[in-house]
Amino acid sequence: MYHHTPPISLIYALREAMRLTMEEGLENRWARHRLNQQALIAGVEAMGLELLVKKPKERLVTVTPVMIPAAVDDLKFRNQLLDEFNIEIAGGIGPLKAKIWRLGLMGYCAQKANVLLLLAAMEKVLVDQGARVAPGAGVAAAIGNYAGSETALAVSQT
Repeated sequence: MYHHTPPISLIYALREAMRLTMEEGLENRWARHRLNQQALIAGVEAMGLELLVKKPKERLVTVTPVMIPAAVDDLKFRNQLLDEFNIEIAGGIGPLKAKIWRLGLMGYCAQKANVLLLLAAMEKVLVDQGARVAPGAGVAAAIGNYAGSETALAVSQT
């Protein structure tokens, strides 16, 4: 309440975040986020979903906005993801409300297991809502992306 005393827990959280960043290495952290973003995009596109940002160079690494298919109810979709899989994604705001989902991959969440789980969960919920999605398409595309990227990374490090 008093404007001169910052919340001490935020200072501790910032310190821990910086410690983790230094431990991983800034370049490694950037590469991890980029790798997971590319796998997420491959999976989303393989499920037939459209990205809001068309040009790859204009995309944020940490947030991927995905167009909501016409036959899918935004709130019902996000609630089912949360209820069944404990996954929370953001909806659009302002003029993009109920038009996009904002898929975030930041910090600890930017991990291969989380990307694969999100894609599998999204596929299941999309199918439940009547969307046409090829079974396993999203996860398969992401795995293929990871395999290609990990091979390229190993070659570049030798």
